[in-house]
Amino acid sequence: MAKEFGRNARVSSQMQKELSLILQRNIDDSRLGFITINEVEVTKDLAVAKVYVTVLNVDEEGKRANVKLLNELAPVIRHELAKRMRLRHISELRFYYDDSFDKGMRVAELLSDVVKPVGALHDKDDLDESRS
Repeated sequence: MAKEFGRNARVSSQMQKELSLILQRNIDDSRLGFITINEVEVTKDLAVAKVYVTVLNVDEEGKRANVKLLNELAPVIRHELAKRMRLRHISELRFYYDDSFDKGMRVAELLSDVVKPVGALHDKDDLDESRS
């Protein structure tokens, strides 16, 4: 019987937790913003890990700069990760910006713009009914 969660899923989950702690406590670079690790995808052979991050409170240029800096710091982060995880081989880290948060915020903004006019119509109807 196959395991419910494969080794890749377990390794990527643990890697996500450890990377969050490493970025929070061990990497002391003032150029980095507030970074959140959204997802880690590890290849089947565990050779490469794609790390999807979001950076809060920065513009587009700042997001690109943070991802570039993370990719430059990848060997240092990988070394720290190797100390924390019990694996024979630690995956090569590649950082990517995850724009799903930005897209979600944009959709929420668009939905709130649509809901406001509909809500205003209901309020107007209620006032008309109370007058009659």
